[in-house]
Amino acid sequence: MTTSASQPVQFNEKRARKAALSSFIGAVVDWYDFLLYGIVAALVFKDQFFPSISPTMGTLAAFATFGVGFLFRPLGGVVFGHFGDKIGRKKMLFLTVFLMGAATVMIGLLPNFAQIGWWAPVLLVTLRAIQGFAVGGEWGGAALMAVENAPEHKKAFYSSGVQIGYGVGLMLASGIVSLTIMSLGQDTFNEWGWRIPFLISVVLVGIALWIRNDQEESPEFLQQVEKSTQQQKTLPILQAIKNSPKGFFFIIALRLAELLTMYLVTTFALNYSTQNLHMSSQIFLNISLMVGAISCFSIPFFAFIADRFGRRRMCIFGGLIGALAAFPFFFALQSGSLFWIVILSILLANLAHDMVVSVHQPIFTELFGAEYRYSGAGVGYQIASIVGGGFTPFIASALIAIAGGHWILVAIYLTVGCLLTALVASKMKAHVNEPSHLKSSI
Repeated sequence: MTTSASQPVQFNEKRARKAALSSFIGAVVDWYDFLLYGIVAALVFKDQFFPSISPTMGTLAAFATFGVGFLFRPLGGVVFGHFGDKIGRKKMLFLTVFLMGAATVMIGLLPNFAQIGWWAPVLLVTLRAIQGFAVGGEWGGAALMAVENAPEHKKAFYSSGVQIGYGVGLMLASGIVSLTIMSLGQDTFNEWGWRIPFLISVVLVGIALWIRNDQEESPEFLQQVEKSTQQQKTLPILQAIKNSPKGFFFIIALRLAELLTMYLVTTFALNYSTQNLHMSSQIFLNISLMVGAISCFSIPFFAFIADRFGRRRMCIFGGLIGALAAFPFFFALQSGSLFWIVILSILLANLAHDMVVSVHQPIFTELFGAEYRYSGAGVGYQIASIVGGGFTPFIASALIAIAGGHWILVAIYLTVGCLLTALVASKMKAHVNEPSHLKSSI
C-alpha cells in the first residue's frame, strides 16, 4: 500500500463521532431503499410488472430486476470514487443519498404493466439501475469518512455504523412492509399498498441530507489527496488497479460469506418459503426484522472484539460458521420448524454475516492508498456485490428449478462461498493492517 507523505493526522473525537453518525444515517437511507426493492420484488413485482409470463419466469424476472441494481453499482463506485478522490467525499455522499431517494420515490409512483404495458418493467429496470448507481458510490465514501476520522485502535468500531445502517435499513424496510400489509391486508397491499413504503423514503432522505450538510472532510483526505500532484496525472481507479491489484480479489472473496448469507436468509428465503413451502410471508418479514434489530448490537460488538483480538480472525470465524449452518438452515426450512428456522437464521445473519461485515471497512479501505482508496475500495466492494450478492436470489431460484424444486444446490452454493471467505482470510496476514498491539501475534 502506498500513500503520499504527510504529517500524522490528529484524532478529534467530536469530528470522529460526527463522521460516524453521518455515515450511519446515510447508510440507513440507502439500504432501506435498496433492500425494500428486494422485499417487495419477492412479494408482488412478478404480478405487477410481469403478469403475462409463467409464475416461475415471473419470479426469475422480478429477481433479475433486483440484480440489475448490482450491475450498476461498480459504475457508481467508479464515478463517485473518481470525484470523491479528487474533490472530496462530502459532496459525493450528499449526491448519493439524493439520487437513491429520488429513484425510490419514483418507483412508488410508477404505473404497472396493466396501465402502460412493457414500458412498466423498462422504467422499473431504469430506476433500479439508478438505485444501484447511487448505492455504488455510498459505501466507499461512508466507510472512508468513518475510518479516516477514527483512532487507529478503534477503526472497526467507529466505522461499524456503516454496516449497522444495513441492519437498521433492513429492519425499517421489513417493518414498514409488514405494518402496511397488516394495516391494509395482503390483497390491498398487492394491488397498490406496496407503493407506500417507497414513498416514505422521502422523509428519510430529508433527514440524511440535513445531517450530511454539516459533515466535514477528513484531515487525511485534505493532507494526502488535495495536496497531491499525482492525482492530477492518473485516474484514481487506474492507480488502484496498478498499485493494489490483489485488493480487488480480496474484497470479492471476503464479501462472499456476507452477501450469500444475508440475501439467502432474507430475499430468497422469503420467496422460497411462500412459493414452494406455502408459508406465510409474515414469517420471514418478522425474521428480517429480528436479524436487523440484533445486528444493531452484534455488529458493533464484533467490531469492538476485532479491534482487540484481530480483524482477520473475525472473517475466518464468520465464514466457518456460515458454512456449518448452511445445510441445517435448509433442513429447518423443509421441516417447517419455526424454532429451528429462527435459530439458523440468527446463526447465518447475525453470527456469520455480522462477524464478517464488522471488519470490512478498515480492511477494505486500507488495502489501497489514500489518494485512490475511494475508487479502489468502492469499486472493489461493488464488483463483489455483483459476484456474490445481486444475482444470488436469481441464481438460487435457478438452482431450485434445475434441481427439480430441491434446495441442495443452493445449500452447496452457500457452503462453498462461506468456505472461500474463511480460506482467503486465513491467507491474508501480510495484507491486513491490524491494530499495532496485535501485529506481532497474528
